Amino acid sequence: MRIKLLSNVEFLEFTKQFKPSSIYQTPYYAFTMHEENYDSMFVGLIEGNVLKAASLILVYKINGFKYALAPRGFLIDYNDEKLVATFTKLIKKFLGKKDIVAIKVNPMIIKNVYNSLGHTINYNELYDKTFNYMKKLGYFHLGYNNYFEALKPRFEAYINLDLDYIKLFGNIEKSCRNKIRKAVRDGIKVYHGSSDDLKYLYEQTKNDYPRDLNYFKNLYKFFGKDDLIDFYYSKLDTTDYLQYTQNMYNKYSFRSSELSKALISQKGNSDKIVSEKLEVDKNVVKYRKQLAEATEYLKKFPNGIITSSALIIKWQDAVYLVIDGYDKKYRQFGAKQLMIWKLMGRYAKLGFKKFYLGGVANINKTNNKYKGLNEFKLNFHSNVIEYVGDFELITNSPLYFVYKNSFGITGIFGSKK
Repeated sequence: MRIKLLSNVEFLEFTKQFKPSSIYQTPYYAFTMHEENYDSMFVGLIEGNVLKAASLILVYKINGFKYALAPRGFLIDYNDEKLVATFTKLIKKFLGKKDIVAIKVNPMIIKNVYNSLGHTINYNELYDKTFNYMKKLGYFHLGYNNYFEALKPRFEAYINLDLDYIKLFGNIEKSCRNKIRKAVRDGIKVYHGSSDDLKYLYEQTKNDYPRDLNYFKNLYKFFGKDDLIDFYYSKLDTTDYLQYTQNMYNKYSFRSSELSKALISQKGNSDKIVSEKLEVDKNVVKYRKQLAEATEYLKKFPNGIITSSALIIKWQDAVYLVIDGYDKKYRQFGAKQLMIWKLMGRYAKLGFKKFYLGGVANINKTNNKYKGLNEFKLNFHSNVIEYVGDFELITNSPLYFVYKNSFGITGIFGSKK
């Protein structure tokens, strides 16, 4: 067997059919990261004329040292010990000759799968064997992180889409379903956007996400060449919002007046009337305040208010929420919940089987500082995959010694998506 540099076409054909594959192991992602100042190469393990394994290798230069990354790991059967051993030996030699000190990989080796309540619903019987064998081959495990310290998230939420529409909605947590219904009533609408609309995503994520607008545009450009990417945004229709609020205010004001007349004429059970009137009057006050707000919104934003956004990549039989954002000033409208639900329905109808919502923190860890993020994603009846985490493989020992005792590498690559 030997290592061979693959062409774009060769690598694309392999990753298209390999499972489990990843959007981060594609030429489209390589081209995107090239614009982020990463060098890249596609390598393959060849036996005769047969391609047995492959990987995108990203190379980042820092403080004079070259360090490699294989996002979401090599495309290889990790249960085939002989194949993994051969690939490891050859890739170390191949990268070492290029003065690359080490490579970090976070393979899609599943440890456990949990339901939204944190209960284990599946586990990898071969996990310990595979894990120990990789360490035996020289892969140093960087630990079971609980948050987002790794190359890619160690915990990833996904929704099974192969259910009927009613079942999909019924599985969503009641509080989330209520937010979805409210968003529709308030006038939130979801639109299929274009590259020109990516500015909405950037504005909503610039304070929380390490990538800039050009990164989003490059993702859209390269994955868009084969129609593998979609952008969506939601907007509050301020005219609809005002009209709905006015109708609700009129409804409760009228009912309050009716109840007042009933009390005066002493028709009916007075205790019951008083109790209802107290509740009705609360809504009168609520919608009076909301009416002032809605009137101001229409005055300032006659064309509507952008409330949330989402960038989706389609790959094999799944869709991936790469990055999403929302305007925190308008979080009360539930626009994010409505958008995810709309996308679930859309892609389910198109035949996709899974919807990956991106990273979550360890759902079984108490005092989770990402509790809000977790709850948002788990409310959609998501399952959570726990992966093995990051490994580091030294590929040039002399240079690695100098590198490790000089600067080290921190914070090169990490994301909640």
